[in-house]
Amino acid sequence: MGIKLGVLLSGSGTNLQAIIDRIAEGTLDASIELVVSSRQDAYGLKRAEKAGLQTLTLSKEMYADPLVADEVIASALRQRDVDYVIMAGYMRMVHEPILAAFPNRVVNLHPALLPSFKGAHAIRDAFDYGVKVTGVTVHFADDKYDCGPIIAQQALVVEEGWTVDELEEHIHAIEHELYPNTIQLIAEGRVIVRENGTVAVS
Repeated sequence: MGIKLGVLLSGSGTNLQAIIDRIAEGTLDASIELVVSSRQDAYGLKRAEKAGLQTLTLSKEMYADPLVADEVIASALRQRDVDYVIMAGYMRMVHEPILAAFPNRVVNLHPALLPSFKGAHAIRDAFDYGVKVTGVTVHFADDKYDCGPIIAQQALVVEEGWTVDELEEHIHAIEHELYPNTIQLIAEGRVIVRENGTVAVS
């Protein structure tokens, strides 16, 4: 049956779509039990509904107290027996209620090679800095923003003359491959967090 996923998103949901497509192809041994959106107008919700997935949308008012919001999310995920929480363009930090319910089982995707270029504007920041190599990181989330044990990274050589939009396109193309591939490694039990906080991938 594979692992049961809860997916958190805030925007267009292209990484959700990549996961949906890989599950449909039979190359990702997982099921999506719930899609949670922090925004009622997120296009990712349309993708979820088209795929027949259960959704939960939290209002802006609910997020006035982030801990209460995360209690609601954690409770909904537990009700559906979710194994792993997959952050796919979720523009909010997760807090103790979710982290405690899913220790070392909240996975985040970041469009840079952490620990470089943390934050919400990583692609633009890397571009403006003029880096020659950037990339994508998949890591376990913790109580600090864009920290936590790194599971996988893939580098991207930045070609001379690219615009920031072209860089973003290439980053997203990597994300749509790397994220499902990494989730499959987790599904196969090949990802282990060592006691020192680093990750072993077999």
